[in-house]
Amino acid sequence: MDTRSYKTVSANKDTVRKDWLLIDAEGQVLGRLASKIAKLIRGKHKPYFTPHVDCGDHVVVINADKIKLTGNKWEAKEYVWHTGYPGGRKSIKAIDLWKKHPERLLEKAVKNMLPKNRLGRQVYKNLHVYAGDRHKHEAQNPKKFDINSFK
Repeated sequence: MDTRSYKTVSANKDTVRKDWLLIDAEGQVLGRLASKIAKLIRGKHKPYFTPHVDCGDHVVVINADKIKLTGNKWEAKEYVWHTGYPGGRKSIKAIDLWKKHPERLLEKAVKNMLPKNRLGRQVYKNLHVYAGDRHKHEAQNPKKFDINSFK
């Protein structure tokens, strides 16, 4: 008699292995890159993915200032928020946000692709975006990750 066990194994905080990945965003399209990064920091690419556990990797993104937007999005894309006061609607165009804080374009795109709950806020902390080609995570030895070969 064969005694195989077909029980589903759920990952937990102790069994998850988190890697550090380095991604170069130079020449990448914003939305396509953001969806791949969201999948990596959520952990959906791992065979032991568990929806209620942070099992994703830490992702360090460099050259966020060299990202591309297609079509007319530099001028037409607008980020809108409200201050909470009457008449407090504010907005900023993508080109203006890129000139002030180039890394925030990618941060906002990835954050909006994550779950809107405690887990989403926890997973978002695994993203580290830098405008130039330098970062402060050399001690973690991030592995270069080819984002173009990732689906």
